[in-house]
Amino acid sequence: QVQLVESGGGLVQAGGSLRLSCAASGRTFSSYAMGWFRQAPGKEREFVATITRSGDGTAHANSVKGRFFISRDNAKNTVYLQMNSLKPEDTALYYCAARYSVTHINPKSYDYWGQGTQVTVSS
Repeated sequence: QVQLVESGGGLVQAGGSLRLSCAASGRTFSSYAMGWFRQAPGKEREFVATITRSGDGTAHANSVKGRFFISRDNAKNTVYLQMNSLKPEDTALYYCAARYSVTHINPKSYDYWGQGTQVTVSS
């Protein structure tokens, strides 16, 4: 069992930055690939970024590539999402998720989810 708690969301102006954190419980954090997803009102949950269990491999959605960066610290059981050059279209509820296997971009492939943290970008 893995419990995930996101933090770091908030209201920011377009062009600004935020860093999201996701703290995981349990002693097997390094056994899980981690992902960030987001969901805007009236839209489906979409892939943002994913990172391998060791942190040596990442993938980002085209819509955020070059602006968002996923990372993890296995010693702290935490995964991060650094978000730069934010746009109003980045406004959404952001979730982190854990998958007991390799990385994947399909949210249905993930085993555990946090409650989400709201990111709102004003124009």
